[in-house]
Amino acid sequence: MPDDATGLAAALAAGAISPAGAMSQARARARACADLGAVCWLSEAEPAAAEAGPFAGVPLLVKDLGGPFAGIPMRAGSAALARKKGAADSDLAQRFRAAGFRPFGATTVPEFGLSLSSEPAVGPICRNPLNPALSAGGSSGGSAAAVAAGIVPLAHATDAGGSIRVPAAACGLVGLKPSRGAIPGGPGFGNHLGGIATEFAVTRSIRDAQALWPCLTGHARGPFPDPAQLPAEGAFTIGLVTGDAKIAPERAEAVEAAARVLETLGHRIVQIDAQALAPLRKTCARAFDRIVSANLATLVHAGLDPAQFEPLTRAFAERGAALAAVDLWQATEAGAGAAHALWQIFESCDVLLTPMLSTAPPPLGSFPTDHAEPETQLARMDALAPYAALANITGAPALTLPFGAHEGLPLPVQLIAPMGGDLRLLTLGAALEAEHRWTHPIPLFGGQA
Repeated sequence: MPDDATGLAAALAAGAISPAGAMSQARARARACADLGAVCWLSEAEPAAAEAGPFAGVPLLVKDLGGPFAGIPMRAGSAALARKKGAADSDLAQRFRAAGFRPFGATTVPEFGLSLSSEPAVGPICRNPLNPALSAGGSSGGSAAAVAAGIVPLAHATDAGGSIRVPAAACGLVGLKPSRGAIPGGPGFGNHLGGIATEFAVTRSIRDAQALWPCLTGHARGPFPDPAQLPAEGAFTIGLVTGDAKIAPERAEAVEAAARVLETLGHRIVQIDAQALAPLRKTCARAFDRIVSANLATLVHAGLDPAQFEPLTRAFAERGAALAAVDLWQATEAGAGAAHALWQIFESCDVLLTPMLSTAPPPLGSFPTDHAEPETQLARMDALAPYAALANITGAPALTLPFGAHEGLPLPVQLIAPMGGDLRLLTLGAALEAEHRWTHPIPLFGGQA
């Protein structure tokens, strides 16, 4: 059995497996992995046949948050929303279908994506397939767990503060957060939280992300211009971020090992002290806080009952409702300044190479939401993924992939490029993946014939 979406699509095209057979195996694997809590809703109906597109017949799971897919009820992990069918396809959903994917279920998220662990009070609790005692990350944790467990070869995901990359890193997957403007957000994904959020997928291979890219990107029809793609090939200067004492030694070593490999391939390595990024990280964290808080307050204004929110979500919404317009404006203005400052760093390098997670995926329960302390939650998120929100606030593309293992868990690294450097990241990611430092321990569909 192929082990990624590209391989499965080839097998489907060759007739080695039928679309019905692939869907049957995906459903069977989802039921066999029910204890992982990766899937929060599974359709009993057969999805419409997909006869065209490069991924024709490939089963797809959809994150329970983001642009809607018709027939896949979205609840955003919250008791405040009823799980109802009938939503029309978003522009992005239409592109997934045109590529040949067959959506058949939704994956678990924390309430409104407000955590780097996917443990909503409404359930299910999402566990890491590599170690069920650990978190699968968030907020696309269900998608990552489903892909790592072999239920599907790739899954829809979104990223506003690391929500594609953190779960991918926790589960040993590839996670690309695209450049601002590359992915369509219409007709109603809330302006992508003012531009800090975007959608794509978590995948089992770089080649899947490369093949998916032209299917989903371009002609986004606003609100941001399509980013012009930078050259993907060449000898690049890689800015290796070092000197962050909060990064576990084995994770810092994985980043340095990745730099050595890239150097042997002809790329130039320059060192960038982590302290040089500290002011940018602080600015981005503040902007993320204000934007997310204001967004949750807007949901209450739109009619959602905050009494049905988890305590932490309710506290963020109250924080947003009390936020002065000038405070929000200053935070977003500072975010624009951070984007400019990041461009200045890119004058000395073409790509940044950073840690993705500071430690191994934390145990379940490490991101509780039964309290009313937003600052505590934000500090926990920053401690686990210190270089995540930097890409969201500035609009830069960022890629994580596993580059080694420690005690059975992946050692992820992150690459960040200037706007429009998405294909450059995938090219460099492919070079690192070719080193075969990580092998998926669980095959697609659990190894069913």
